[in-house]
Amino acid sequence: MVTHVPAPGGFEVPLWRAVAVFRVASLAYVCVVVARDADRYAHPLAAGALVLVMAAWTVVTAFGYAAPARRGWPLLLADLGVVVAILLVTPWVMGREALAAGLPTLAIAWLSGPVLAWAVSGGRRRGVTAALVIGGTDLVTRGMVTPTAINGTILMLLAGVVVGHVARLAVRAEQRLQQAVELEAATRERERLARDIHDSVLQVLALVSRRGEHLDGEAGELARLAGEQEAALRALISDAGPRATDGPVDLRELLGRYASATVSLSTPATAVPLPPRVAHELAAATGAALDNVARHGGGRAWVLVEDEDSTVTVSIRDEGPGFAPDRLTEAVAQGRLGVAQAIRGRLTDLGGTATISSVPGSGTEVELTVSRRRNP
Repeated sequence: MVTHVPAPGGFEVPLWRAVAVFRVASLAYVCVVVARDADRYAHPLAAGALVLVMAAWTVVTAFGYAAPARRGWPLLLADLGVVVAILLVTPWVMGREALAAGLPTLAIAWLSGPVLAWAVSGGRRRGVTAALVIGGTDLVTRGMVTPTAINGTILMLLAGVVVGHVARLAVRAEQRLQQAVELEAATRERERLARDIHDSVLQVLALVSRRGEHLDGEAGELARLAGEQEAALRALISDAGPRATDGPVDLRELLGRYASATVSLSTPATAVPLPPRVAHELAAATGAALDNVARHGGGRAWVLVEDEDSTVTVSIRDEGPGFAPDRLTEAVAQGRLGVAQAIRGRLTDLGGTATISSVPGSGTEVELTVSRRRNP
């Protein structure tokens, strides 16, 4: 089954279309009002010209906001500026007598277009900002404070808040849907890999374990190791592994199981809380690094955990033989992906970094750093 994911910004498309429809509908209302009251304006021809300007700008914004790449500050500021300019010339076009008589201003509801656009593009704060600018300009140009003008400003503020809130909810819903689809894809891939591993690697490990469990010497030891690796691999590809909880996980508890006579662990005196997935993946990367120490670094290792305000760093150091700078590249080319996948791959998925420093004859140091600001 193929899962289709909306394109980035897909949930906002209906909102932008609604803004375009509102502009067209409000422009039609402007035309009706201007045709009705034109004989009472000081400059009727100028009023007609302003209506043409509003119609042209409605077309420009309809095409401009239709493309996500054009929904930036240049168009948003221009949109606000056009409406403010129309409000500033309204007293001259209509005349003070018409305004004093209570006639609606030329833009009427059409002037709310930028408020809606700003709200959709940036949420409540932008919507309220645009409403305050337009509402304040409208009150200043009228030269008087009337209940109608105040009501219009309040309605624009409410529109900015409500539409901005809905727009942010749409963005968050789209992000959560994207995460859910990615999780589903990862689960399906894990299930596929589990089937392939079960049909190949696990069968071989199980056969080696059964055939060699009664043997002595190195053959028996290999059979025992094969059995242990079979059990570990089955736990890895099944649902028996650690499950994420809702609350943070103390990294110290996960790393504590690696402490031994050959592994010295130094941690802060207080808890090192991290999101569950981050903590488990960081601990797994540390375990992979310690496995390399046991195999190639002489077995003796020192692990240091540093908890800073924005990052958590785990350093693994040994006094083994070290290796040449190009050794890791050669290992990847040979298909040996322990460091590339088990260590660097995990940190890359977390948005962190894995730095590996080694000099032949001087040991190896692995530094794993994750950011607290990122919560995968």
